[in-house]
Amino acid sequence: MKYILYYLIFINLYGILSMGIDKNNAIKGKWRIPENKLFFIASIFGSLGILSGMYIFRHKTKHKKFTLGIPLIFILQGVIMIKYIISIK
Repeated sequence: MKYILYYLIFINLYGILSMGIDKNNAIKGKWRIPENKLFFIASIFGSLGILSGMYIFRHKTKHKKFTLGIPLIFILQGVIMIKYIISIK
């Protein structure tokens, strides 16, 4: 269980960092992180980090794909985690 927590902390910090880097690169006109990679990070339980990064950096907040998709992934992952926690008790 401890390693799961470490993973969740790592992947969500990576998600926030990815959003910050992508926003910074967008401002500077540099290479961008592909949207499918940001969604991949969210899909492997980094959705809280991606969602936090969206609002911390005000990045991708006008894209319906992100404003609807990332919260949906977050909710689904919450349900999965609750079911997992219930099943191990």
